[in-house]
Order: sequence, then structure tokens, then C-alpha cells
Amino acid sequence: MQDLNVTLVQASLAWQDPATNRRRLGELIGARPGATDLIVLPEMFTTGFTMDPAPNAETMDGPSVAWLADLARSHDVTICGSLVIGQDGRFHNRLLWMSPSGECRHYDKRHLFRMAGEHERYTAGTRRELMRLKGWRICPLICYDLRFPVWSRGADAFDLQLFVANWPAARSSAWRTLLPARAVENQCYCVGVNRVGTDGNGIAYAGDSLVADYLGNVMAHLGAAESVMTVTLDGAALASYREKFPAWRDADAFRLEGGHS
Repeated sequence: MQDLNVTLVQASLAWQDPATNRRRLGELIGARPGATDLIVLPEMFTTGFTMDPAPNAETMDGPSVAWLADLARSHDVTICGSLVIGQDGRFHNRLLWMSPSGECRHYDKRHLFRMAGEHERYTAGTRRELMRLKGWRICPLICYDLRFPVWSRGADAFDLQLFVANWPAARSSAWRTLLPARAVENQCYCVGVNRVGTDGNGIAYAGDSLVADYLGNVMAHLGAAESVMTVTLDGAALASYREKFPAWRDADAFRLEGGHS
């Protein structure tokens, strides 16, 4: 398995202002240091964590999806992040996985944050998705999903798990604890990309985007400022560790019910 270069884009998002956010994120991506294979944007990167989906939703042929496709093609890189998508009369907090060829896959957030009423305004996803890039198996999830280890569990199912988020500063200790925990229990790398700044509801975000290796060691931490960082994940080291310490072989078998797959 080849090494994988992953770029974390930790940005301050303009409230419900897609054009401004696309412009600023484009600047950050254009200024990134060095080459990369995968660029990861925060949750709801066009609007911030809005609970007003009707006027803020876009379609799968809307301007932000087209913008992602243009960026992926022009930079020859895969880009992912979530935004508000309206489809068939429903709204989804949808992570888009855009390849340089223009192929777009997606994952709809499964665990909707009830404390903000997200479960009343958005439709939950029913299945995880496995993305592939340079021989890596990648499982993308969204924010609140991080708190649910059953949904996040995979016995030798993926090599990298990533979370895009709008995770408030008030609960940053949970974020910093759970990301390495997901890496350890799944024997994989784990990437978490959060936002910074304050949203339209006055909620502050402390960033803390990070990369943890399969031992739970924090390889990179972005702190609380708007920043971009590229980290190289060592595929050979991961494969060697799994072979020497195959705890995944003893994982409990289980089946998700209630519409999950």
C-alpha cells in the first residue's frame, strides 16, 4: 500500500454564505504546501452548521458541487467535505467525495445532532460508504457520528477513517479523546477536520483538527487558528503493524439493525 498525503483544511466559515466560503476555501487550498492526494474540508463547509436547510440547500448539480469538481480537476486531487443537499423533498447533511475525473460519491450523516434539532430538519443516512484511493480503504463520517463506536467500527474494514465536523469548543476534550480512540480500536489512521471561529448562533469552535496513527499517537494537531496542513500516512507501517499485532482478528462479530448496513 502506497503512502497517502492528506491535507486538512481548518477554516473559519462565513455564516450561510456559500460564495464567500467557496472563495476563501479556494484560496486556502491554492496556498497549501506541497503535493497531496486528498483534501478534507469541514462539515457544512458552505454555510456553517445551519438548522435552516430550506433556503441554504443546494442540489447535486448546484454551484458548490460544480466548484468541487472544478477544484478536484484543476488540482488533480480528491476533495471531500459536507454541505446541505436537498433531494426528493428532503434535506441531507451530505459528505461529497469528488475525484479529479468528476466522479462524485457521497455519504449522508447517520447520527443527527438532536441537541440542535438536526434530527427534525434533516434525513439520516442509512449506510456507511467505503471510498478507495491509491489502494487505501477510507471510511468518511460526519461529526456526531464520532460518538457512536458501533457505527464507526470496522474489523480490518478500512485503513483510514475520517471525520468532518463543526465540533464546538465547549466539548473539544471529547473530540481530542475520541479520534485517537477510533484509531486504536480500528487499527487504522484517523483524521478529524473541524472548523474555527464563531457561527451565526454565537457558538465558538476551537479547531483541534488532528491526525492519529493506529496506536493512537497524535501525528499532527492544528490548534485553534485557521490553517492548512498536509500529513503523509505510511501505508507500509500500517500493514506491518496489523500483521504483527492482529487484534482485528479477534473482534466481535455483530450485525447492525434498524435500517443500517
